[in-house]
Amino acid sequence: MSDTKDAAATNMVAIENFNFAPTAITVKKGTTVTWTNNDSVKHNVVGDNLDALKGPLLEKGKSYTYTFTTVGTFTYHCDPHPYMKGTVTVTE
Repeated sequence: MSDTKDAAATNMVAIENFNFAPTAITVKKGTTVTWTNNDSVKHNVVGDNLDALKGPLLEKGKSYTYTFTTVGTFTYHCDPHPYMKGTVTVTE
């Protein structure tokens, strides 16, 4: 079951327990989303259908931000742990 939150509630995604939380968010065009690694192992954020979404491997406590400027639905994963997946839906 995926955890979906509205942009009014959050533009933050936690990386913890080998998951993105929430797994899906909806934001307005122009919104910056921040992913923060709370795990003791390194994780990153890599877009499946958005080449510009490619963050570095993050140590525990480090964050990566990306500003979404295009409307659409964008899926992403963690390169070292490809079973970790998430979705950002961008609206006008």
